[in-house]
Amino acid sequence: MRMNNLKEAINIVEKKNLYRLQSDDNEIIKFKPWLGDLFSCFYDRIMEKSIFPKKFKANIQSHFKILKNEFNDTHNKDILEIATGSGNSAYFLSNDINYYGIDISTGLFQEAFKKFINLEFKNVKLFVANVDSLPFNDNSFDICICNLSLFFLKNTEIVISEIKRILKTDGVFVSSVPVPERNKHNTKIRGVLHTEDELKMFFQKYNFQFERIPYVNGALLYFKSKLLK
Repeated sequence: MRMNNLKEAINIVEKKNLYRLQSDDNEIIKFKPWLGDLFSCFYDRIMEKSIFPKKFKANIQSHFKILKNEFNDTHNKDILEIATGSGNSAYFLSNDINYYGIDISTGLFQEAFKKFINLEFKNVKLFVANVDSLPFNDNSFDICICNLSLFFLKNTEIVISEIKRILKTDGVFVSSVPVPERNKHNTKIRGVLHTEDELKMFFQKYNFQFERIPYVNGALLYFKSKLLK
């Protein structure tokens, strides 16, 4: 199957509402989710009842409200979300966008697909793929999103370079991530936490204009980075 914004060398097959990458010998490329797909149906409850109040010391409803305010006037855009998870971006994005999601968990993707359909998104494409090498052409997207996942990705700079590659000029990356200086309760948060200054340095290195989004919600930092010409 071919799509206009896919790299020429990429082979994909659609299976159970998901786009799966194929190797040169037509085998589906598989990935191992860090939690495993067995936990997919419990993911939202874990986030709401455990991760947000106990780890982030934050409020999940405030989280959605902050992001909805940020995307309130965003319509008819080509948007890529890195680490779609269970599809909670459906709660704050407009359903008239062209949505593309990347994740390695087929279980979470099935949960995500149901949310997007229930909220009447018309153009949704979900790709089981790795963020270190995004399967899309250069200059394909107006906006890229990564919520609560950037600190889990192994090589931040490789991911940022890929984000730069797939964004159009003046495209914007929007993210939320826990940072150590906001972790006032010193809770144990898995992953590699970078400070706001470190994140700013990473993005400026790749010609992004870094801007903090001025909200306070526990250990979470909200920020956006515009790709400069």
